[in-house]
Amino acid sequence: MTAEPGEIGAFLRARRGQLAPHDYGLPETDSPRKVPGLRREEVARLAAISVDYYTRLEQGRVRASASVLAALARALRFDEDQQHYLHELAGRTEARPRRREPVRRVRPAVQRLLDQLTPTPALVLGNRLDVLAWNSAATGLFTDFSALPPTRRNYVRLLFTHPAIRSMHREWEHDARDAVAALRMAAATQGDDPELDRLVRELSLQDEDFRSWWAEHRVIGSHYGSKHYRHPVVGDLTLDCDTWNSPDGSGRLMVLTAEPGSPAHDALRILTSWTADR
Repeated sequence: MTAEPGEIGAFLRARRGQLAPHDYGLPETDSPRKVPGLRREEVARLAAISVDYYTRLEQGRVRASASVLAALARALRFDEDQQHYLHELAGRTEARPRRREPVRRVRPAVQRLLDQLTPTPALVLGNRLDVLAWNSAATGLFTDFSALPPTRRNYVRLLFTHPAIRSMHREWEHDARDAVAALRMAAATQGDDPELDRLVRELSLQDEDFRSWWAEHRVIGSHYGSKHYRHPVVGDLTLDCDTWNSPDGSGRLMVLTAEPGSPAHDALRILTSWTADR
C-alpha cells in the first residue's frame, strides 16, 4: 500500500516539528523561526540530501528510495515503529493483502483461550482495534461488550466516547494517546478501509484531543506497559498490559495481569466473582 503523497509530507513535517536544533548541536540562527522544530534545510543536511529533493519529498512530488528513507529515519531519530510506518506510507515494505470485509469473529480456539484465562481480562482487537472477542473478566473490568452494537465495539471509540470506560482510566490521556498512535499505525497497513476512514472522521469531529493527537502522526505497534484503573466495584488497581499480534495477521491479543497475591490480583478475583454472580 502506498499512501497519498501528502501523508508522507505531513508525517515528516510533524516529526521535524517535534525536534529542536540544540538536540543536534546545531547553532542558533539570527533569523527567528516561523514554526518550532527543525527547518527543511537542516533535515536535508542531516540526511545528506539536497534541500530541493527533501522539499519535493515533503510536497509529494517525488518518491523516496529505500536509502533516502533510511537516511531520513536516522536524521529524524525514528524509533522502530516510526520507521515501519514511514516505509508503509512510501510503499517500500512487502505487499500486504487488500483489506476486505471486517472480521467480526475469531476462531473457536481463540475464544476458548480467552475463556480459560479466568480471572485475567483479555480481549482480541482487530486490525483497526475493533473489539472482536473478550472473556468474562474483560466484561467485569470494562463493560458488557455484547450489549453494544458490533459497529460500536471499537477500543479507541470507547476510550473517547464511552463515559464509564473513559472515567475508569486514571491515566486517560496517556492511554488514549497510545491508542491513537496504534490506530495511526493501523491506518498505514490497512490499505483502503472506509470503516477506518469513518472512524477517524467521526472522532476528529467529536473530540478535539483526538483531532490534535491524530495530527501528530505518532505511531506505535504491539507493546507492553501498565494500566491504571479506578473501577466502581473494586476501586483502584494497576495491571500489566501485554499485546501480541496474531499469527494470521487478523488482530492482536491484549491481556491484563496482576502479580499473584497482590491487591490487584485479589481485586480481579473479586471482580470475576461479581461478574459471574451478575
